[in-house]
Amino acid sequence: MPLSSNWPAGVGRVILPEIDSTNAEAARMAPGLSGPTWILALRQTRGRGRRGRDWRDPEGNFAASYVTRPGGPPDQVALRSFVAALALHDALITVTGRPEAFALKWPNDVLLNGGKLAGILLESIGHGTQVGHLVIGIGVNLRMAPVAEEGAVPPVSLMGETGASVAPEEFLDLLAPAFARWEDQLVTYGFAPIRRAWLDRAARLGQVITARTVTESHTGTFEGIDATGALQLRDARGLRSIPAADVYFA
Repeated sequence: MPLSSNWPAGVGRVILPEIDSTNAEAARMAPGLSGPTWILALRQTRGRGRRGRDWRDPEGNFAASYVTRPGGPPDQVALRSFVAALALHDALITVTGRPEAFALKWPNDVLLNGGKLAGILLESIGHGTQVGHLVIGIGVNLRMAPVAEEGAVPPVSLMGETGASVAPEEFLDLLAPAFARWEDQLVTYGFAPIRRAWLDRAARLGQVITARTVTESHTGTFEGIDATGALQLRDARGLRSIPAADVYFA
């Protein structure tokens, strides 16, 4: 399939009929790649989400990974999760024309009408504190929503909520240039404009949420994200920054 006219220069594209996991395939391919590359699977059999959770991919949904060598310390490299979220937001608005329907849920989800539409998973390949390659896995319920997990935000599909029908290859042609634009913002101006844009699209900003880490649970007012991307939560003890957690809207 030829590249779209808006495809970002210097970025590769691989489309596979079926694979176990696009993130796993990206890790396998990374040593032989000459530049950043998108890897799209039309069917993914062993997709995964954060903390080893299964990610289900019914036929017609979007499963892709972006693999690159970004350079910089790991904490700066990890800010690409916000780049990916903003790119997803832009691509989904292009498909639907409904900006009011979408919101970004910290740390790595996209919501549609309050339900979970998309997720992002970052994995690094390297040694010690050095990131050799970064893999950004993205799953979007374009056509079908998987079964809901207990306690989690109920999943929704783009077609089910909006009636919009878009093939995975077509969606990638929208997502890749959107990602390139936001990536250029990050590289050129740093995290500040990314942070502002993400907060403009944030779900439940200023409302009470619960953030659960592996060992603790904190409930308080969601006040934003700090310069490192950590969640800022205000509770009875004051303002705390939480670098990693699952967020619940109870």
